[in-house]
Amino acid sequence: MSYELTIEPLGQTIAVEDEQTILDAALRAGIWLPHACCHGLCATCKVKVVDGEIDHGEASSFALMDFERDEGKALACCARLQSDVVIEAEVDDDPDAESIPVRDFHGTVGRIEALTPTIKGVFITLDEPIRFQAGQYINLEIDGGRLSRTFSLANPPSGGRAVEVELDIRIVPGGEGTGWIHHHLQAGDRVKLSGPYGRFFVRRSAPQPLIFMAGGSGLSSPRAMILDLLEAGDPRPITLVYGQRNRAELYYHEAFLALAARHPQFRYLPTLSDEAADSAWQGARGFVHEAALALFGGDFRGHKAYLCGPPLMIEACIAALMQGRLFENDIYTEKFFSAADVQQVRSPLFKRI
Repeated sequence: MSYELTIEPLGQTIAVEDEQTILDAALRAGIWLPHACCHGLCATCKVKVVDGEIDHGEASSFALMDFERDEGKALACCARLQSDVVIEAEVDDDPDAESIPVRDFHGTVGRIEALTPTIKGVFITLDEPIRFQAGQYINLEIDGGRLSRTFSLANPPSGGRAVEVELDIRIVPGGEGTGWIHHHLQAGDRVKLSGPYGRFFVRRSAPQPLIFMAGGSGLSSPRAMILDLLEAGDPRPITLVYGQRNRAELYYHEAFLALAARHPQFRYLPTLSDEAADSAWQGARGFVHEAALALFGGDFRGHKAYLCGPPLMIEACIAALMQGRLFENDIYTEKFFSAADVQQVRSPLFKRI
């Protein structure tokens, strides 16, 4: 059984299958709705139900309070239709966004590489190519579909589509999903994934120089975006400031050094926050925001900034950028967070970052 969902102010009506969430139905119809965690925790996907009946599903009482439910609010990632429904959503019209419907894909794990002691590169050959924008992510089914987790695509969509995709996956202490991938997933295994998801991509219509700030396995999206820009011959100055705890965790380091040597518009600054004082490391030390402030002399004006990593890193980088006079309209973020980070998913001061 299916119901009709009308999304305002777009005026578009789509079919929603039984037990399908509002968010999933919209994304699979090529309609982007704001979202982040997809588990009813962060409130990014909050919409207003103007007409019709819905089931709130597993929306947390923190992300969607009782008085908001009474006012007709719902979380699109959890809400399921119980009749034909009309909703109002905050839908930004971004000229650089491609309308790509979310789809299901099947593939085979071609190889798994140990990129660092805690990060593995999982390379999956798909049965058919996936179309995406560099910076987007997919949802991977784990252990035969018992679990699912989201991971950024670390490779560029060369030619607009890719048959092999790379996922750079850091093992999370106590994490059931990443633990299973690191200890049980093998080359030759069949997997299922869906995508693409996300609103993290380069605004190509903007002429400003680009700053990428990444931490940990948050390098995945910036790497894909930078490779995509360089492949296309983009002439804008591009800076990557990348932070890890120590040299052993710094991956694709030599590859970025080689890119910087070949492309004069690209510069690369790695920084280590917990490297032994007596090690052979002669590069920058400290956190990403500290290294960026030093590199730019505390002045970020006239740039576009793309930030990807854990919430505390993102918040520190936003503060540093604003201290250097770069503000909300020029800052784009992709945060990696868990349920413990839920209160930090969206800044209380800004609508978009």
